[in-house]
Amino acid sequence: MKTKHLIFILIWSLSTFSLSGQGSMEMETDTLEKRDLSGNQPSLAKKMIFPMALTGTALLINNSTYEKELQPRINKNLSTNIDDYTRFAPIAGMYLADGLGVQAENHWFDQTKNAAFSLLFTQLITTGLKVNIDKERPNGANNEALPSGHTSLAFASATVFYEEFKNTEPLLAYSGYTFALATAYLRMAKNKHWFSDVILGSAVGMAITKLVYHLDHLFAWNPFLKSERFVFTPSFGSGRSGFYLAIRF
Repeated sequence: MKTKHLIFILIWSLSTFSLSGQGSMEMETDTLEKRDLSGNQPSLAKKMIFPMALTGTALLINNSTYEKELQPRINKNLSTNIDDYTRFAPIAGMYLADGLGVQAENHWFDQTKNAAFSLLFTQLITTGLKVNIDKERPNGANNEALPSGHTSLAFASATVFYEEFKNTEPLLAYSGYTFALATAYLRMAKNKHWFSDVILGSAVGMAITKLVYHLDHLFAWNPFLKSERFVFTPSFGSGRSGFYLAIRF
């Protein structure tokens, strides 16, 4: 199991890091929603430093004595399902901020597109790793512990939120990670995951989302960009939540 574990993680890490050879890319701009602060993006290598550090940390502590001694201290045998919602809270917060008029990097359609790609690819890669790594959960439920799916989606969501508001509202941008960290903690407190599981999950979610935003100019199509007739806002009330698309006449 350990050999297969290392092979799959290293392949993922190297395939992601190899894209750094692209260097800096020219940012595409529009006059409606997107701000062009410097004209260039940081290289992908710089964007991947933290995810790669997290990946290395996960590999280092996976199945270690430290990890096995830590889990009983964190495990609270919680039965809450709030982590099913906190993993997507930053995405909901992004649309709420849009509805309140907070300036974001992208138009709502581009936000939705980037979020969809980030969450989809994060889910696919996380599921593939789970199946092939074959690590047992601390509660013994199955052998799909590494990486944590809830955590990977939570950090993907938080990174989408961060990318949208990092240049306009930096403090707000970082707030999404509080939900991601809470999700990671809850997965361990519920005895669903080990420490390395949530660390690798966070690395996957962040890396995939940063890659999506780095390459978003490749799928820049937006049919609503020049139209002010369409309004997309979140809707909350009566114990229900969702979104609605309105058309101004």
